[in-house]
Amino acid sequence: MTASAFYDARVVEQEELRGLFARYPSGVSVLTVDAGGQRLGLTLGSLVSLSLDPPLVGFSISRDAAMHELLREAGGGALSLLAAGQDWLAQHFARGVPPIAMWHGIGTEPGASGAPLLVGALGWLECALRDEIPAGTHTLFVCLVERVELGVDAPPLVRFRGEYRST
Repeated sequence: MTASAFYDARVVEQEELRGLFARYPSGVSVLTVDAGGQRLGLTLGSLVSLSLDPPLVGFSISRDAAMHELLREAGGGALSLLAAGQDWLAQHFARGVPPIAMWHGIGTEPGASGAPLLVGALGWLECALRDEIPAGTHTLFVCLVERVELGVDAPPLVRFRGEYRST
């Protein structure tokens, strides 16, 4: 049986796909933007390195998320790759916290582009938006990495079986 015959045989259910990917660990990062003074953060589990030359990364965002349009407006942002013990930050930025409470009690440093960098992360990528690819209910954003900075030397925070964990 060819792979295409297998995929044509039935429709993949969302819960099956979600269930399988829950078994596959993913790194956790937070995308932050500053668009004309309006700052926003969003937890991502989809960050991927796409190319070293030129340095490109990609991530997907739901078209319904407030971050979707704000990222476009800002033209880029910063990615904080979270370290073990920063699960509270991942949960904070995954919940859709109201803007007035978004940054209360959150340690940040200003990035070169203005987007906040989360203190205590493994490192940071500051990126410029380069391309957008529609992908179902999401958009895959491709960004050019303009700056890389290493942070703490610690195990990463990962998401596995629906929970945040350290390796």
